[in-house]
Amino acid sequence: MSAQKSQPVIGSGWQRGGAQAVQRRLVERLVSLLCNIATVVVLFLLFSILWTLVTRGAAGLSLSTFLHSTGAPGSGGGLANAIVGSCEQTGLAALIGTPIGMMTGIYLSEFGQDGPIVQLVRFVSDMLLSVPSILVGLFIYLIVVEPAGHFSGMAGTLSLAVLFIPIVVRTTEDMLQLVPRAMREAAYALGAPGWRVILSVCLRSARGGIMTGILLALARISGETAPLLFTSLGNLNWSTSLNAPMASLPVTIYQYAGSAYDDWVQMAWTGALLITVAVLATNILARWWLTRNGSAQQ
Repeated sequence: MSAQKSQPVIGSGWQRGGAQAVQRRLVERLVSLLCNIATVVVLFLLFSILWTLVTRGAAGLSLSTFLHSTGAPGSGGGLANAIVGSCEQTGLAALIGTPIGMMTGIYLSEFGQDGPIVQLVRFVSDMLLSVPSILVGLFIYLIVVEPAGHFSGMAGTLSLAVLFIPIVVRTTEDMLQLVPRAMREAAYALGAPGWRVILSVCLRSARGGIMTGILLALARISGETAPLLFTSLGNLNWSTSLNAPMASLPVTIYQYAGSAYDDWVQMAWTGALLITVAVLATNILARWWLTRNGSAQQ
């Protein structure tokens, strides 16, 4: 009798388990469907932006775009001074911000304890990640431009470096914390000094993520306009001096996009296309370099 009474209980348990399995499969399929829809929407928006840039910006590409400086409406000017100015300011900002950001991230991950200084550095870094870029431009204007009495390319470089550094700091710290502690302990057990462990073990293991952070920072500052309006200002003439106002593609796009002249609007679309292509090419080259070095070491 007891065996006969226990059979319905077992059967009901199987039924509940089967119902739960079906419910889990339905939820899994629903979540997968939503993820696929979100992916399609993001890809559609991305390719729509790229298609718009290519169709509208490619019409302004010519040899004069890369050889002539910006000029008056209808003069057939190009973007040579803006391209050189953007490369100079962005490149110098990356050269300044990369070592500072990496060393700060290394300190926070490998040497810093949970003391007040470390907490302050983390707080300031996180705050700079979300601060509006125009505030950075105003800050550099007050401490660099106003005392000097004139706008300059160096002020623009410093404003971009301030935006560049916190991204590298956060990425470096997070990537180094993902390196297993056992790898550090094994290196220490072999007698390697601390600096060698960081360079040869930690940074080598986390270089892919750190490089991604550097590229993200580079992509952000490449299109910043607000801080440059208060620092380097822009220049319609050819100028590579860091002590004088300097042209840049974001500022030129900002000035040309709202113009009533068709040729300036066309140059604005072309400048936007050039920035996008430059950032995309930099990402592809960096990924190729990382993949090639990684496969060579293996």
